[in-house]
Amino acid sequence: MSGNAPRDDDEGDRRVTNIVIGVFIVAIIGIGIWLVNALLEQRRMDDCAAQGRRNCAPVTLPSSQ
Repeated sequence: MSGNAPRDDDEGDRRVTNIVIGVFIVAIIGIGIWLVNALLEQRRMDDCAAQGRRNCAPVTLPSSQ
């Protein structure tokens, strides 16, 4: 019976490690998507400004209601 205990501990450790790695990978993918979107938005703003436009950044005003 004592031979099964280390195997159970190893499986539990492996499960926790896999969960931590999964969360890390999801975080890296989320950060990558955010970074790409931020870079694309900055590129759009730079292209607009390079064309000499003044209304590149939309200004949203709160409604008066």
